[in-house]
Amino acid sequence: MIQGINHITLSVRDIEQSFHFYEMILGMEPLEKWPMGAYLLAGDMWLALVVDEDVRELPLPEYTHIAFTVSQDNFVRMSQQIIQNDTILWQENQTEGDSLYFLDPDGHKLEIHASDLTTRLQMAQERLWPGLKIFN
Repeated sequence: MIQGINHITLSVRDIEQSFHFYEMILGMEPLEKWPMGAYLLAGDMWLALVVDEDVRELPLPEYTHIAFTVSQDNFVRMSQQIIQNDTILWQENQTEGDSLYFLDPDGHKLEIHASDLTTRLQMAQERLWPGLKIFN
């Protein structure tokens, strides 16, 4: 049985640029860095950055993205920090809770989100999403 997410690995073009983005703009804790990669910590989850010459040129067209939890108290400050660094926003928030949707330097779709699963499920039930099935 799956117990959780162990780590996320992202391909990057420029390790220095990506390391700076994740450490200085998103505030992840740096663990190790070498010419072809880096490890950073986001809460209990570790993020691996790996230099890859085949990294995409543009963001993928689908909705797939990684959402990072931020506290409600920290959401506005984090959002301003991300926006002030000329980060590209890829979507407006249309869900419950505060969210900011943005791209990293390599076009990976990211989100900071100041809510939780309990609140999301409650909203889905209150709004009666079409076809919603509740399992517990």
